[in-house]
Amino acid sequence: MSDAAGEQPGPSPAGSQPPKSRRDAARVRREQPPVPQHEPSAALQNQFRTARDGLESQVAHARAEFEEANERIKQRTGRDLIVATLIGLAMGAVLIASLIFVKWLFLLFALAATVLGLFEFGRALNGSGRRMDVWPQIGAGVALVLAGYFFDPWLHWVTTFVAVAFVIVWRLLAQMAAHDARPYHAVLADVAISGFAQLYVPFLASLCVVLLRQDGGEWWVLAFIIIAVAADTGAYGTGLAFGRHPMAPRISPKKTWEGFAGATLAALIAGLLLGLFMLHIPWWAGLVFGIVILLTATAGDLGESMIKRDLGIKDMSSWLPGHGGVLDRLDSILLSIIATLALYYLFVPLVV
Repeated sequence: MSDAAGEQPGPSPAGSQPPKSRRDAARVRREQPPVPQHEPSAALQNQFRTARDGLESQVAHARAEFEEANERIKQRTGRDLIVATLIGLAMGAVLIASLIFVKWLFLLFALAATVLGLFEFGRALNGSGRRMDVWPQIGAGVALVLAGYFFDPWLHWVTTFVAVAFVIVWRLLAQMAAHDARPYHAVLADVAISGFAQLYVPFLASLCVVLLRQDGGEWWVLAFIIIAVAADTGAYGTGLAFGRHPMAPRISPKKTWEGFAGATLAALIAGLLLGLFMLHIPWWAGLVFGIVILLTATAGDLGESMIKRDLGIKDMSSWLPGHGGVLDRLDSILLSIIATLALYYLFVPLVV
């Protein structure tokens, strides 16, 4: 009988040899087929992946439909709706913040609008063959806006006269120095439009800061801008949806009577609400305010369209994507300033 301790182990079955090193052990583990585990977790991941793919597909489809609709709107109106909306909201936020929180900051807004407006107006004129001295115009315009804020009314009017005379004399002297045999009628047109540029942009902007100086004037400035924007938005929406009958096809082909009806409704509602709750004037005065701003804003818009058509351009510039230039956004506002200042002096005694 053999000793158990002395027995030698027999050969191991094939495939049961222990690995000779850690590397061989790792190789064996890699070669073994994986055992499926956590099947519920894998099913949940598949469901999540399916839901995610479906959501991405829906988002892509909605985005494609929106871009297609935006492209149709752009082709019909000439505006990129998304960009125009974002820029309009940003400008509105800056404007409202300057009027409500720090009143004098609106002066910087008026100065920037004056400088940019004169610059793009002068560039458009010079590009069409007219001649306007841009930098003298800007210098006189800045002085005129500052005079409206800091000077007494009579001195503001004196500054206006001096500014207009300055740019006219500058244009005449510049023409004399040119010696280019420019026709008399062209020189006369250059002189006239030089004076007009001062009255159109900086003088009207200076009247806005004159209104700003008044007691509670910042609320009137904000109110008339809101009404003008509401009228423009109402005209845009209703004209886009229902516009069929052109309002002034030779001046602005895209404006329709249906759009004007929408602008009228929007302006009346805005004037009524702002008059009652912001300006505290009688309800009928708010309606008058709304309809007057509607008329002046429409006239200003059509007037600028006539200028652009005469110059043979679509927009004054492309500085504001989706809007055109600064003057393309201020056209309905500038002419409304005169009416608002007059209504301020008329309706302030009626404040309740």
